[in-house]
Amino acid sequence: MENVKANVMLDAKGLACPMPIVKTKKTMNGLEAGQVLEVQATDKGSKADLKAWAESTGHQYLGTLEEGAVLKHYLRKSSSDETIDRKHPNVIDNDELERKLETEDNIIVLDVRENAEYAFNHIPNSISIPLGELEIRFDEINKEAEIYVVCRTGSRSDLAAQKLTEKGFTKVTNVVPGMSQWSGKTTTIVK
Repeated sequence: MENVKANVMLDAKGLACPMPIVKTKKTMNGLEAGQVLEVQATDKGSKADLKAWAESTGHQYLGTLEEGAVLKHYLRKSSSDETIDRKHPNVIDNDELERKLETEDNIIVLDVRENAEYAFNHIPNSISIPLGELEIRFDEINKEAEIYVVCRTGSRSDLAAQKLTEKGFTKVTNVVPGMSQWSGKTTTIVK
């Protein structure tokens, strides 16, 4: 089992509805945008409750892992600027990337979402380098390859594409709208 990283862990074990949501809301308020919260709960109804709560508040429900009687829920705090103006000039949409993945072998899909987002749902064979780690991991990426950068909405990938271009990568393309609307093949750690 792949280990999912979270920025903060909340212990809501032994609590019944609505307490896991009450504690989650309070903890989420203290997080920075983009951070991932792991909520450990034993209430079986917490899965549906937390998913619905996240969707109604604009936060991202990533998924749930079961470890015995403990449900580990992963949520990402959304930011108000996830729809910022895009600045990287080379952009393709999800459908174009999906076609390229079917016909071309020498391309790299670089996923710049957080580790937990990637773990629950990603494009097969994509490389995971969270945006916050990109600048110290440039050497892991082939400068000669065509690089298609993906995130959830196209905002983080836009920033990553700009950073790559500044570092001398010449074949960089931002994928919009990204994983939030990806309908192609995906891989997940959830069995």
